[in-house]
Amino acid sequence: MRYAAGLSTTKKISKIGLGTWQFGSREWGYGSAYAQTDAALIVRRALELGVTLFDTAEMYAFGRSERILGQALAAAPGDGVLPGADASVAATAVPPEAAFIATKIFPVLPLAPVVEQRAVGSANRLGVHTIDLYQVHQPNPVVRDGTTMRGMAALRRVGLVDEVGVSNYSLERWRAAEAALGDRVLSNQVQYSLVRREPERDLLPYARREGRLIIAYSPLAQGLLSGRYDVTSRPTGAVRLANPLFLTENLARLTPLLDTLREVGAAHGASASQIALAWVIHHPSVVAIPGASSVAQVESNAAAADIELTDAEYDALTSAAENFQPLTGPASWAAVAAERMRRP
Repeated sequence: MRYAAGLSTTKKISKIGLGTWQFGSREWGYGSAYAQTDAALIVRRALELGVTLFDTAEMYAFGRSERILGQALAAAPGDGVLPGADASVAATAVPPEAAFIATKIFPVLPLAPVVEQRAVGSANRLGVHTIDLYQVHQPNPVVRDGTTMRGMAALRRVGLVDEVGVSNYSLERWRAAEAALGDRVLSNQVQYSLVRREPERDLLPYARREGRLIIAYSPLAQGLLSGRYDVTSRPTGAVRLANPLFLTENLARLTPLLDTLREVGAAHGASASQIALAWVIHHPSVVAIPGASSVAQVESNAAAADIELTDAEYDALTSAAENFQPLTGPASWAAVAAERMRRP
């Protein structure tokens, strides 16, 4: 496992983390057994593989994701190694206390007292004394960040929060949040993948220049870049069915990019999804938080951290991504509705 460099954080942040939106959330369609058994096994295996970054939010299943993650970390062995694991695992495993836990406040009314109260709730659900990274989940269109950051500053003073982050912020608002806090806002969690490259315009250059971090969510575009889906194999979960990228037309247009991912993957003995993740974290200021539906998937994701793309491979993937022109806008949403009506 590789770790983000040059951040001066109290804990290491793995280049590949684990996103936990799916913990306890019905919309992913994993079933109740997943939350009761698989989620804990995934967390424990992630620790064995050296993963330290675990991301959740109070809005994920109304706090249930936080509870499941906290319980899984509390139940993990002190050395991070499960009984029966290969002896070589101990060389990479991290103990649960090394986990860098990131959660988010949903900013319905992010006034300072509310921020402080909600952080206490998240910490209790997670079972921690300090939240390593407390993020504002979305920019509030009415409430500016002055009062929000006063609450964050108070949380840092009492030690309940270590680092402050934001999510889905423009560069202008990220910088305004820093000014309001009077200190660095360590990270901005944004959607970033081969098919969503908007952060490259200004967020990535800023992060690299100022020693900040971009946390890439949906780095596989909800599985679009995994190679699992095409015009003959459509997704079934509600989240993906509502995403225009999974339209039959867009899956057909995606074929050349998937072919390039597989071609590069063949040179590394890696899957398309691993190469897509390696592309995202190629930038030194980016870490990624893919979700995982199984232990095998978290193993695959973690292995992507060790793939070093050549400049030629990186450029080939970027070029293929630039040539992908999906159906977007109102026409795409109309097509989503039409395809959902046609489903049995």
